[in-house]
Amino acid sequence: MLILIGTLVIIGAIYFLIKRKEARMILFAAGLLMAIFAGKPMAAFEAFTARMSTAGLIEAILSVMGFAFVMKYTKCDLQLVKLVAGGLKKANLFLIPGATLATFAINIALPSAAGAAAAVGAVLIPVLMGAGISPAVAAAAVIAGTFGSNLNVGSAHNPFIAEIAQTTAMDVVKVHAFAHVLSVVILAVSLTIMAKLLKENKGHKFVGDGENDNMKLNYLYALMPIIPLVLLVLGSTILPQIAMSVPAAMLIGILLTLAVTRSNPSEVTKTFFDGMGKAYGDIMGIIIAAAVFVGGMTAIGLVDAMTEAMTNSPSIAKVAATFGPFLLAVISGSGDAATFAFNEAVTPFAEKFGVDQINMGSVALLSGALGRTMSPIAGAAIVCASIAKVNPMELTKRNAPGVIIAVIISMFILL
Repeated sequence: MLILIGTLVIIGAIYFLIKRKEARMILFAAGLLMAIFAGKPMAAFEAFTARMSTAGLIEAILSVMGFAFVMKYTKCDLQLVKLVAGGLKKANLFLIPGATLATFAINIALPSAAGAAAAVGAVLIPVLMGAGISPAVAAAAVIAGTFGSNLNVGSAHNPFIAEIAQTTAMDVVKVHAFAHVLSVVILAVSLTIMAKLLKENKGHKFVGDGENDNMKLNYLYALMPIIPLVLLVLGSTILPQIAMSVPAAMLIGILLTLAVTRSNPSEVTKTFFDGMGKAYGDIMGIIIAAAVFVGGMTAIGLVDAMTEAMTNSPSIAKVAATFGPFLLAVISGSGDAATFAFNEAVTPFAEKFGVDQINMGSVALLSGALGRTMSPIAGAAIVCASIAKVNPMELTKRNAPGVIIAVIISMFILL
């Protein structure tokens, strides 16, 4: 009986997530409700308390978001986009795949899908449209690259998976890096083929406001967003002498940015801590709410039932890890809620299904991100569609083939 009640509560939660209600509220309420039905209401509050103070997660996620806020304040993010756009203009033949790959690379340094879509889209979408590419393809090319943030060591999901697997976030990135890069290449090639088949790769006339060419390119400013990433990669590979934590790399990046841009130190400090607060409220908030949700599932017996079913049939676990987060991300516009909930509930038991914890967590991460990339109601898709003045569904139609192929291939690579 309790399993049935828990299942109905989860179905209700999915319904409200699809309706785009506040994800943190839905996850928290569903978890608390299941815990109450199970006669263990304190299980929900204990899960809340335990997750809200997870040191490894807080350190990485908050410092990365604080750094991103500083990059936006100093306009170093726009300088990086302008630098990349300048190179793309000289390679007209590769504009479509180039825009996707460039967005992916920029999103690694600026780990926010909607933020990267706004910064990159404002420059690259007019560039593509000015070259004769249709508005829908131009917008689709940018949104297709907005899952590069998963390769950022401090991006929310990597330390989350690392916490479960008792390893480092860099080790998690190393496991899924190839699948991510291959996926973005598949999307870039697929979209290019779609554009040619639909005859949307040239000949479209565009008369618009044009990109902001008044801003002079500053190469030093453009390099600032990638400084922490370079330090972390070097420290974990060829220069172990400079190995450092994610917060240390972010703070060094901010100090260098402060020196290069000569910005107001007080404002930079304020902006950094504003970003940290925003990260705790938005990103950690979802992680905490997902922990409450899983705490309720555990109390009512659903986690044990799911684990037993998957242990008896490991293939179910692999399919669920891939297509569960993917489908919910497509229909809800957010891959975070589904991915965090799945990784909290199922990934700790991955080895029972014959799968490494990092691999299972990674495939859930990638499939959720790809699902959000294909969703017409994702924030990043709406931003790109607004810039190009097209319906977000037009982006979904053009990216869907590549996304679906990438999801299937990623499952075989990681699982």
